[in-house]
Amino acid sequence: MINIENVSMKFNLGIEAGSLKETFIALFDKKRRINKEKNEFWALKNISFNVEKGEVVGIIGSNGAGKSTLLKVISGVMKPTSGKVEVAGVISPMIELGAGFDPELTARENIYLNGAVLGYSKDFIDKKFNEIVEFSELKDFLEVPVKNFSSGMTAKLAFSIATIVNPEILIVDEILSVGDIKFQEKSKNKMMSMINGGTTVLFVSHSLESIKELCTKVVWIEHGEIIEIGNSEEICDKYLKYQLNN
Repeated sequence: MINIENVSMKFNLGIEAGSLKETFIALFDKKRRINKEKNEFWALKNISFNVEKGEVVGIIGSNGAGKSTLLKVISGVMKPTSGKVEVAGVISPMIELGAGFDPELTARENIYLNGAVLGYSKDFIDKKFNEIVEFSELKDFLEVPVKNFSSGMTAKLAFSIATIVNPEILIVDEILSVGDIKFQEKSKNKMMSMINGGTTVLFVSHSLESIKELCTKVVWIEHGEIIEIGNSEEICDKYLKYQLNN
């Protein structure tokens, strides 16, 4: 269902990348060319693995390992520097919850705005509006501008909108840490219902217990490279030992 083949992703740190001005200056400025090369950072290096339909695959690694970048490449948010990603199915990415919100608009208005960003029609949102509000637990704050929301409230609203349908492929980045403990449990139950319904899931989390509980397979990456792929229990235990020894 998802095929990632030799995917690499390069960033230029602190340099205006790819502009006409930057290209022109670099032609005549050797020092600038050297500095640009020094500032090149490979977030992903030749990543390859497959995800079958209905699989729940965890992605683990240290901070800065390249996990979120990998999810963005798979989701189509970023285009890889090299390699290819083939996806058979509609993706629902939950990577940066609330990224599509307008802070000046109310929660009510942002439900329709974010729904449109996710490709939902107004009629569909009308039908699902009460369900979204009930799940988000924000009924008393519908007319409040989102700029006045806490980060937890914003994430609750975004999660509630993003999960009103069961997507074919769900891409999740640390979503089970959203909101308070009660809402985290609701989020986990919602995700479990999607998994049980046959949704294919890619799940990034620092919670090894959540990874072990939810995932059938784990991809461990460090410094943009795959360390190992395999059984969730086995790989998580190896990763934990690695963390404790570093």
